[in-house]
Amino acid sequence: MEFTASQIAGFLNGTVEGNPEIKVSTLSKIEEGKPGTLTFLANMKYHPFIYTTRASVVVVSDDFVPNQPLEVTLIRVPDPYTAFARLLEMYNTTKASRKGISPQAYLAPTAKVGENVSLGEFTYVGEHAVVGNNVQLYPQVYIGDNVTIGDDTVLYPGVKVYTDCIVGKRCTLHAGVVVGSDGFGFAPQAENIFKKVPQIGNVIIEDDVEVGSNTTIDRATLGSTILRKGVKLDNLIQVAHNVEVGENTVIAAQSGISGSTKIGKNCMVAGQVGFVGHLVIGDNVKVGAQSGIENNLKDNNFYLGSPAQEISKTRKIYVHWRNLDQIVKRINVLEKLLKNNHHE
Repeated sequence: MEFTASQIAGFLNGTVEGNPEIKVSTLSKIEEGKPGTLTFLANMKYHPFIYTTRASVVVVSDDFVPNQPLEVTLIRVPDPYTAFARLLEMYNTTKASRKGISPQAYLAPTAKVGENVSLGEFTYVGEHAVVGNNVQLYPQVYIGDNVTIGDDTVLYPGVKVYTDCIVGKRCTLHAGVVVGSDGFGFAPQAENIFKKVPQIGNVIIEDDVEVGSNTTIDRATLGSTILRKGVKLDNLIQVAHNVEVGENTVIAAQSGISGSTKIGKNCMVAGQVGFVGHLVIGDNVKVGAQSGIENNLKDNNFYLGSPAQEISKTRKIYVHWRNLDQIVKRINVLEKLLKNNHHE
């Protein structure tokens, strides 16, 4: 489909600077733009490309001031990154959605399926499962017994949702996600033997949650492991049994959350962060990459390091750590001087 700059500006509540009738049919990166494409400039690191891009239209901020002539049409908006995200969403919805139930899908006799549902090849929907309206289950998705999938949710190939778990509305679970596998519960016995503790709880994923590929969310021992509304998880994250992640918290790849830890709302957790179990993490907390969290964290603070501390303390420690070799040399010199003075 083709859209004019004027039509796109109307969708974004922006203003056109240049040719309002120029047409675009797809999106591009600014450094790889071609005629007929639309791109954006949000990070000024890419500022030089706006003068060389061959894209037809560029979305820029209202306060962007070029320092040399431009050949492209501009659409000015308050926040180009958010505006471009809206365009990506619109572009995505114009693609043909999957519809219909494949003859190679299995639907249990007691399962309930809503309207406009897509069930791909080799998808399995278990007994008493409930699949809402407009749900898309891609090939090889497994929906266990008594599972509920909310309206407008998409499960990509190979997602597995175990028995009794609940996935809310407008959620996206990417390929290979496992929801409701057993928590890591084993009781030590004599002779170094470990006895499995049955995990009889479930997982509850509330509305508007997105979970990245190959992330695993363990079912609770008792009760529920919970991802609250608006949570966004990256790829390859481990969420252990009885964990709770608060509303609108985002967690980057390869992080791990041990059992029964509670993370507050509006938190931002960078990649490869590890949380020990049974912690309470406050609201609006930020945690830097590769941090090790061993203690409860207070609201509205930024933590970094392993073990993690408030970032101001960690930065001071890092300054000394970088100078450690010199500090050791100075100490050795001082010790020699003291030793010589003592002998005199």
